Amino acid sequence: MSLTVDRIVIPTMIRTLNALKGLLEKGEAFAVAKGMQPADILNASLIDDMHPLKRQIQMVTDTVRRVLCQLAEQDVIAVEDTEETFAELQTRIDSTLAFIDAFDSGALAGSEDKTITLPLGDNGLELDGATFLMGFAMPNFYFHAATAYNILRMRGVDVGKMDFLGRP
Repeated sequence: MSLTVDRIVIPTMIRTLNALKGLLEKGEAFAVAKGMQPADILNASLIDDMHPLKRQIQMVTDTVRRVLCQLAEQDVIAVEDTEETFAELQTRIDSTLAFIDAFDSGALAGSEDKTITLPLGDNGLELDGATFLMGFAMPNFYFHAATAYNILRMRGVDVGKMDFLGRP
């Protein structure tokens, strides 16, 4: 069996989204146990010029939709960023998992050779699909997922490497 875009991206995104669900569960349980306001965790960031936890989760889920749609040459499906609670963020992740489940992975066939134009700079940045996926999309996906994990760790939530990695 050959390594294809859908075999790289779909299981990885599903596993990471499910891991984020577990991280959020632990974050919410921690807030309850410590008598904290959930917003104290959801609005926490690693440093002032970085996005807070809730925005990191939104960006992970946005990345899933954007990457799959771009690789499949489909219009990117936008989702409003209105989540303010742990439950709302869980729902957003669930809707992203449902999006993946409904997505025709066959539309990714041959996408490694497609030209993807990113709206960067004056003329955009053109990348072949493989470079886009491995050099931009997946690092961006993991950056926001890891930052969400790190915010929870910084706030004192008892999470470890296996919580981040999830279960295959």
